Amino acid sequence: MKVKSSAPTRIDLAGSTLDIWPLYLFHTHSQTINLTINLFATCEIETRSDRVIRIESRDTGFEFEGTLSTLPQDSSLRLISELINFFQPSGGLNLTTQCSAPVGSGLGGSSALSIAIAKALNELVGRRYSDRELLLITQNVETKVIRVLTGVQDYYSAMYGGLNAIHLKVDGIELEPLNTDLQMLHECMVLCYSGKPHFSGTNNWDITKRYIEGDAVLPEHLGRICDIAAQMRQALIKNDLKKVAQHLDEEWRVRKLLSSGISIPKIEHLVKVASGVGLLGAKVCGAGGGGCTVFIVERGKKAAVESALAAAGGEVLDYRIVTSGVKVIVE
Repeated sequence: MKVKSSAPTRIDLAGSTLDIWPLYLFHTHSQTINLTINLFATCEIETRSDRVIRIESRDTGFEFEGTLSTLPQDSSLRLISELINFFQPSGGLNLTTQCSAPVGSGLGGSSALSIAIAKALNELVGRRYSDRELLLITQNVETKVIRVLTGVQDYYSAMYGGLNAIHLKVDGIELEPLNTDLQMLHECMVLCYSGKPHFSGTNNWDITKRYIEGDAVLPEHLGRICDIAAQMRQALIKNDLKKVAQHLDEEWRVRKLLSSGISIPKIEHLVKVASGVGLLGAKVCGAGGGGCTVFIVERGKKAAVESALAAAGGEVLDYRIVTSGVKVIVE
């Protein structure tokens, strides 16, 4: 039996950090806005006739061969090991993973990979869990591995795909697909990797810890980000590109007030370079501290902005927006 799965990564446009429990409970109408792209995380599982488990992470180069009882607990393969251990497959298997997004890109690659692996393993063991249950399982497993709180947005985007407002409510999470001109967004949106990986847990834990301990200014800043996310939702529904860019830019300005580790000199330089050739708005992806930045640019200026960013040392990523979430094929 062979099972193949693929899950999209995402670009977050507004409201990140609010998706971390319990932060969203402290703000009315909390929501995160993101859209999925074709930098996929993939998993391929092939059953074996023996009880050997072989793991290969193609993008990181790490490999393992052993049994269920000897799965590696080192950081390089621990996420995969924890997911295999949770599903407890009855026999041996070859499991291969790959993610097209750069490591530490801020595009939710590890969460997309978790969803892809979990969906494939769930198929292998007879679909024990619903998609809703898999969302909680993958978040809990990843939290166990990185040992800090994780947000929910990346799992929902990888599972369902598309451009969505993810409403974070007391009675649960609600996904609202937004009817927006995706071609317009693609024609005016540039994605650039800074070259410096980030670790989302560092900034997220710093912000959450300070908030819970009674930081005087964080509630105000996150409240403003909450308002901006609501305004971003409206601008996207109305296909108002200038408003989308304006809210993106304001979100970035407020986000940098959350923690000193959000921005880095390289990202500030890339934003400055783009501002001279048609930039309307920009913000870091995910928790910041490195990774990718998303730029909204004037119509017809995308190629010029991409060239300027590449000349300034940025890695412009070739992507397209996708509307489907995780897919599984059984052979």
